[in-house]
Amino acid sequence: MTLLEVKHISHWFGGLQALKDVSFQTQNEILGLIGPNGAGKTTLFNIISGFITPTKGEVIYGGQRIRIHHLRPYQTVRLGMARTFQIVKPFATLTVEENVLTGLGMPFYPTSKALVQRYKTASNMEKVEEILTTTHLIEYRNSPAAKLPIGLQRRLEIARALATGPKLLLLDEPAAGLVSQEATELSDLILNLFHQGIQIIVIEHNMRFAMNLCQRIVVLNQGEMIAQGTPSEVQNNEKVINAYLGQE
Repeated sequence: MTLLEVKHISHWFGGLQALKDVSFQTQNEILGLIGPNGAGKTTLFNIISGFITPTKGEVIYGGQRIRIHHLRPYQTVRLGMARTFQIVKPFATLTVEENVLTGLGMPFYPTSKALVQRYKTASNMEKVEEILTTTHLIEYRNSPAAKLPIGLQRRLEIARALATGPKLLLLDEPAAGLVSQEATELSDLILNLFHQGIQIIVIEHNMRFAMNLCQRIVVLNQGEMIAQGTPSEVQNNEKVINAYLGQE
């Protein structure tokens, strides 16, 4: 069963059309969503995750026509969808371990218990240990999140999302600001998560990162989907080449 279908999504911000009849579906893969600046990538992510109501079209998740934009964020997370943001947003005053524990508090959202109670039960701490090991953050578990360098903060965002038990993980420019070695390690982590059974959609401005990681690529330009296919097919698509060169 297809986990996610995006069907004929269009969206306007006032007189500006940000998305124009965009349709695609996931196919048990790491799907890349790329395009020049202003192509509509983050707007589409915000629609998929329910932050924005589309002007037209629908998002089908798990085979059901769920009006995700009518749900609160914690309700979307309970469906099995989690995301990270281009601008990292850890709980700065909490430690790495405590940030992950807030993800494990998901069943208690939207009450304050999800944050003020750490749920340091044996089973939860075992889960935290597993997640921090998977994301290579175990040695930083007691460090305040605000003091981590950007590369580790991006991993922490993924770790906190993993704590909610997602079926679908949306990553918004996870390699932004990373040096080459950090990007390679992040790519390995994302691939590992996919092999653990999590479907992943990645927005990425780093073309090399996306092409090396994703099995299939969807390309947006000026709000329209201009191509989709394997990395090789997309790299050789004339419309994609022209979009990145700024040509008509």
